[in-house]
Amino acid sequence: MSTPTSSSNPQDDAALQQQLNDLIAEEEGTQSQFGGWWGVFITLACVFMSLVHLYAAYDIVPTSTMRPLHVSLVLAMTFLIMPISKRYVNRIMWWDLIAAGLAIAVFFVIVSGGEDFLERNTNPIQSDIAWGVILILLILEALRRTNGWILLVITAAFLAYALFGNYLPEPWTHKGYSMGRLIGHMYMTLEGIYGSAVDVSSTLIILFTIFGAFLQFTGAGKFFIDWSYSVLGGKPSNVGRTIVLSSFLLGGPSGSGVATTVTVGSVAGKMLQDVGYEKNAAGGLLAAGGLGAIISPPVLGAAAFLIADFLGITYLDVLVMATIPTVLFYLGLFVMVEIDARKYNMSEGMRDKVESAWKLAKTYWFHFFSLVSIVAFMMWGFSPVMAVFWATVLSAFSSMLRPETAILPWGLFTRQVPFWRGIYESNLIKALSGGTTQVLSIAVVCASAGLIVGVVTLTGLGLKFSSIVLDMAGGSLVLTAVYTALIVWIVGLAVPVTASYIICAVIAAPALIKLGVPAYAAHMFIFYYAVLSEVSPPTALSPFAAAAICRGNPYLTTLQSWKYVTPAILVPFMFVLDPAGQALLLMGSWAKLGDANFYQVAEVTLTAIVGIVALAGGLQGWFIVKTNWVERVLMVVGGLLLTYPGSLTDWIGAALFAVAVAMQWARRKAATAAA
Repeated sequence: MSTPTSSSNPQDDAALQQQLNDLIAEEEGTQSQFGGWWGVFITLACVFMSLVHLYAAYDIVPTSTMRPLHVSLVLAMTFLIMPISKRYVNRIMWWDLIAAGLAIAVFFVIVSGGEDFLERNTNPIQSDIAWGVILILLILEALRRTNGWILLVITAAFLAYALFGNYLPEPWTHKGYSMGRLIGHMYMTLEGIYGSAVDVSSTLIILFTIFGAFLQFTGAGKFFIDWSYSVLGGKPSNVGRTIVLSSFLLGGPSGSGVATTVTVGSVAGKMLQDVGYEKNAAGGLLAAGGLGAIISPPVLGAAAFLIADFLGITYLDVLVMATIPTVLFYLGLFVMVEIDARKYNMSEGMRDKVESAWKLAKTYWFHFFSLVSIVAFMMWGFSPVMAVFWATVLSAFSSMLRPETAILPWGLFTRQVPFWRGIYESNLIKALSGGTTQVLSIAVVCASAGLIVGVVTLTGLGLKFSSIVLDMAGGSLVLTAVYTALIVWIVGLAVPVTASYIICAVIAAPALIKLGVPAYAAHMFIFYYAVLSEVSPPTALSPFAAAAICRGNPYLTTLQSWKYVTPAILVPFMFVLDPAGQALLLMGSWAKLGDANFYQVAEVTLTAIVGIVALAGGLQGWFIVKTNWVERVLMVVGGLLLTYPGSLTDWIGAALFAVAVAMQWARRKAATAAA
């Protein structure tokens, strides 16, 4: 499919690409691009890091070795690739080399210390404290380079709380901890820096970024967009549907909201405006589609692995929990674009000349493996780590079926391409290198999260905070859920999704759990509201990227993206406010397709669907025809009642929606008769 991007002017396109690069840099950090020998060294170092983690997936590497090695490699590559400020971009300075060398030295200090090092964590010697302080300072600086000042200040505030919390008033006070005790806990155990977040980062997150890089460099992204548009018929009224379908197909394996928004938007952004979308609405839809990538299996924006670790359940269980909410999210988007087709009076018009969906599928059928291979391997009995490892291997081998997707150039095997040059310039090297560079930002967040979680467990902050929330809510589950959602959202205004989830999982989830909400429902609730950080200023990177593509206003685009995601984003309240709503998460029910659990799942899912449809009509101001204010109020109130679990609220909500639809139908019939 040949589609223009945002502009036909090369200078405008270059400016747009620079703007998009800047937005991506805000999420992943500013990355230097090197040529010459430095470029070769950095590329090979990134490849080495990816190969180390692929080897660790295939063979057994002790946890006490793998976690420090992962952190040290991440820090070293961060200091070499991400400059201390934009002034030094594309340059490696002496302080970068020293910081990278210290990061590697920390690993050798830990490994050489052996069992004695781990056993003296409650009484560290002076050299232990010195190296621990160095490591924490390196993490904080890497955090600043990759995620900015806000998350650095938050992490530093938690550390200060551990050291000086004894000076605070009740209920925040604690006995206070010495520097030695804090360093011993953070640096010399597997409960602080090298805790569960780093464990997940070193075993699963990096493997998924490598897997995503393989898909990127074998052309899977463009295929999903082309195939989505073709399968929907190539009609103008189907462009919105194409955004929804391609965002789902591309976003699930990538797990990145900004990357999905940019990839889909660079191809389809102009098309949305051509068929009648106002530029801010077009950007809002693109950003909403990108948001879906973070809540969609099999990756869930890297948080799925953390959820599994926090809850002590399998990764497959998390994917099962996310299934119905993901379907509801994309159903909400689909209903919104169906209404858009009427709202913007999109005619079917002439079909674009696109390659047939059947021909595309027949030619590039192997790309569909990326959607099912990981889950298929896990259902076959493989662990998540081995599943993604073999899915990556499968992606590499299947890409060789076509020369334009080949991970290694075909000419390499016919000696038309020099061997070593062909290897170095191949998609294989690009994918392995990209797997490392794409994980740096989130891996640093995981290391800093270890500091935060370590402080919470050391000081008991989580229990203190949950008690405060419960007191404010007066023991009301509804108010506690509302306060928790607001807390998660406020934290998400300042930090990325993964960091927001980790922070709130340890300080806010206990409040919900104390009121009888199952731990899995509480954590999924927090995760879904942490995802809102992707479309909430000042970290609304997906809408900002979409606004750049569609030439819209970033803040108006953000408001439009909120409109598109609101119907489905209210669904999490269903699985914390009532036991019936927990059926949406399928925990304990998904394998019982013949008993009462299945019918409960079907009932609550149907209620959620009708509620989403009602909210979509109310928020869009359009359903069968343009709504008046009475119909709009009936739809919004009815939708809210339907998304609040309970038989009475369901019946009232359904009745209000039915009245609104009847009024719409009558007005349309009258208008048709008058015409």
